[in-house]
Amino acid sequence: MSTTVSTTMSTSSSQIHPSSDVQTSAIGQGTRVWQYVVILSQAQIGADCNICSHCLIENDVIVGDRVTIKSGVQLWDGLRIADDVFIGPNVTFSNDRFPRSKQYPESFPQTVVKQGASIGANATILPGISIGQSAMIGAGSVVTKDVPDFALVVGNPARVVRFLNEA
Repeated sequence: MSTTVSTTMSTSSSQIHPSSDVQTSAIGQGTRVWQYVVILSQAQIGADCNICSHCLIENDVIVGDRVTIKSGVQLWDGLRIADDVFIGPNVTFSNDRFPRSKQYPESFPQTVVKQGASIGANATILPGISIGQSAMIGAGSVVTKDVPDFALVVGNPARVVRFLNEA
């Protein structure tokens, strides 16, 4: 599955804290990168994003425009984040279904977070999951399967408790 993510490739007006290690030049205008962030060389970051301290973004990651990534989040290879997404503090994404030390899959499953979705603090998102447009993941939830558009999911495993208004 692929998703369209718009990104503006410019670093002319982005703000990058000097203690961060930003290896990519694909950062949109108005994006702010705070202390102790590492962004690898092939990552693509959109415009007007806010990437808070102590985050890591790997190479095969695309982040759309106006995305907020709070402190303590790691974005691993295979992650696609659309525009206007909120990722709360210490959200955990994983990208390997059967992790073993020094054994890597041929490719990583693609995890997609669609436009306007919000993920609460300390939620865990398993690999290959799709989080629907404007969906909301409750704090501490463990997402083990796809989340529909406009769904509010909570718990372990996360379950739909209701649907949010589309407006």
